[in-house]
Amino acid sequence: MNAMPCLPTSQALPAGVARSLLCSAALWATLATAGQAQHQAQAKQGPVTVRYSQGTLHGFLELRSDKDRLLAHGDLLQVPGDDAIESRMIFHFGDTSYFEESTTYTQHQVFRMESYHLVQRGPAFAADLDATLTRDGRYVVTSTSHKGGKAERYAGRLDLPSDTYNGLPIVAAMNLRSGDTVTIHLVAFMPKPRLIGLRIAFAGTDTVMLGDHAEPTAHFVFSPQLGGLTTFFAKLLGELPLDSDVWIVMDQVPAFIRFEGPMYLGPVWRLSLITPTWPAEHKSQPK
Repeated sequence: MNAMPCLPTSQALPAGVARSLLCSAALWATLATAGQAQHQAQAKQGPVTVRYSQGTLHGFLELRSDKDRLLAHGDLLQVPGDDAIESRMIFHFGDTSYFEESTTYTQHQVFRMESYHLVQRGPAFAADLDATLTRDGRYVVTSTSHKGGKAERYAGRLDLPSDTYNGLPIVAAMNLRSGDTVTIHLVAFMPKPRLIGLRIAFAGTDTVMLGDHAEPTAHFVFSPQLGGLTTFFAKLLGELPLDSDVWIVMDQVPAFIRFEGPMYLGPVWRLSLITPTWPAEHKSQPK
């Protein structure tokens, strides 16, 4: 998930990586993804079964640094259509930077991504980026660096597995059972597209408070799967992407609580749901 009053330009992030955790472009350019299968063998593979159908949603989000500094505010918008669900996550940064991730997906017995669109622009990022991806693997990516103005464009087709879930890792986690571990796939835009694995593993339970009521949450860990040879060199070069943590209330109906991790190659961020507040002059009960 993705979105603030102020991200200083000194913390500018590299070109977009689709809601995932990535290693450097230089590493990928030399190593690709050899050996993924042996790392995925320990987890279930393939599309995630629909246990809880998704519906209309408008969630309010905030993004904070690992030091608890507010970075951005955002919205999660989701509308079911006749054949598919359209989901958009939007973040507005205090420095006028902008992030939007749009995903269209179906939920007929299993979840399937139909299309994906990622936009990021402004000084919060190292480059402006616009990337589109379709279920059949066709992509178009344009990127313009903020240093030197280098423009890049990539267009082509990737051979995508049916569990390619750009924009959907948290939806997938919300449909797992406690104790489940699965491996899905993501396309990372660096800016050249790369297919990687993402292991979603149940890591235990924690507790959040709803007033005086303690609510148990399921803790899942998202771990990028780079393949044996790639992982070896990533460790050697200090480029191994970090895991991320996600907490979901699983009582009766699942509900997302928090994400913590590097949404891109960069700092650890904390993404949470928030409740809108009334301006100071309207703190009384609304009329």
